[in-house]
Amino acid sequence: MLSDPIADMLTRVRNALSARHPKVDVPASKLKTELARILKDEGYIINFKLTEEGARKFIRLYLKYTPGNQPVISHIERVSRPGCRVYVGSQEIQRVLGGLGINILTTPRGVMTGSSARKEGVGGEILCQIW
Repeated sequence: MLSDPIADMLTRVRNALSARHPKVDVPASKLKTELARILKDEGYIINFKLTEEGARKFIRLYLKYTPGNQPVISHIERVSRPGCRVYVGSQEIQRVLGGLGINILTTPRGVMTGSSARKEGVGGEILCQIW
């Protein structure tokens, strides 16, 4: 059993990008599906779909590369960990790389990017930063 399934997902994506894989499978959960939806909406991955192999459910992420075969995601890191949770209010949400990257937060209104959380006036737990 994993102690931090979100960090496992981010590490699988990071490793697949460094190996230039076209897709990567991660075990499915509602939170990971929302993370994949945000990555797709923000243009960091091509697409994702839920798949089943027997009794196990997976999320298949189709990774995105530039025409020069460089990954679109250059950096992906976990911010809030099980041992050290990081919570911010709506006014404390920092911009990532001057607006070139995104924060992903869990808020009372669901999982959203830092900019949309700031617009809606809600804070929450910062899951990860991506650029």
